[in-house]
This record gives sequence, C-alpha cells and structure tokens, in this order.
Amino acid sequence: MSKSFKNEQSGRSMVEMLGVLAIIGVLSVGGISGYSKAMAKYKLTKAQDQMAMILINIRTAFASAPSYAGLDKTAAIAMNIVPGDMLPAGIGKGSTIKNAFGGDTVIACGTTGEDGACDDSTKFSIQFKGLGKETCASLASSDWGSDGLVKISINGTEHTYGTDQLPVPPGTAVEECTSQTADNKIIWVYY
Repeated sequence: MSKSFKNEQSGRSMVEMLGVLAIIGVLSVGGISGYSKAMAKYKLTKAQDQMAMILINIRTAFASAPSYAGLDKTAAIAMNIVPGDMLPAGIGKGSTIKNAFGGDTVIACGTTGEDGACDDSTKFSIQFKGLGKETCASLASSDWGSDGLVKISINGTEHTYGTDQLPVPPGTAVEECTSQTADNKIIWVYY
C-alpha cells in the first residue's frame, strides 16, 4: 500500500521577498531625500523669519532713541528683541543666540559685531554664523528691505550701499559663500 502525500506549499518565494525589500529600499531612500530637502527649506525659512523679526524688534525698541548705544547680545535678550526659539532652552541673559542652523548670532551697536565696543552708535549690526553655502547665498541675496541697509559683509567681503548693489546679487553671493560646510558668515549693517 502506498501513501500519497500532498505537497502543498504556500507563502512567498525568496525572489518575491527580495523584490519587496528592494521596493521598500527605493521608497525609503526617496523619502529620506525628500525629508532632507524639506528640512533644509524649513530651516532657511526659519532663519529668514528670525532675521526679519530681529530687524523689526530692534527698530521698534529703538524707535524713539537717538542712537543704538547699549545694543548688544545681553540687551537684545533683556529687551526681548531676540525670538525665543533662538535662545537655547534653560539659558537666560548672557547666553548665546543661535540661528536656525545652530550657528551663533551676534547683535551689536555699530559695525564691529564681535568685540562689544560700539564704534558707531547710529548703526547696528546683525551677524549670522554657521551657514552652509546654499543658505549663505540665499540669505545674502534676500531682500530685507533697503530701508536703512548700509552694508552686507559675506565672509569678510563688504558690499556697501551706494557703491554696490544691495541686496547682493545671487551670483555674487554664491561666489562669496565659499565654504561647503557650515563656516560661512554674513553681517548686515543698518542705520
């Protein structure tokens, strides 16, 4: 007497499983790429908003003052000129100010920016550090309104109102934002 066995196999073959994994891999890479681009765009928009907010807040805070004397990082924080998202959590007055890309932001009276000495109290400067090449070029060529903008410095190269075109043309900004890493800095000077 012979027994016959039915050999029924169900499930997926190895080839089918590899095909599914390949599709998942391709979709994942596309998703990560899209997410990365969206985050870069979000941070750029946030940095532009931060710059605009600082500019408006300084103008408002000093609207009736004869000069910008006394404007520095500590005063900007104390006067709520700096948006809250630019201050690291849990740190108060005297702290560092960070832009959307994590780089330092310096707000100062005059045009010096970093040493704290006010060389010209009729002007103020805003400096963003830690910018990548594309971000640097985009921020340097953004139109913040020509009202009071007297100079833009990109990595030490100055562009002055009356002599140069402000905001900096995109092609020039790309040439001057040289670092591929986050080593670029821009200083805007307003009166």
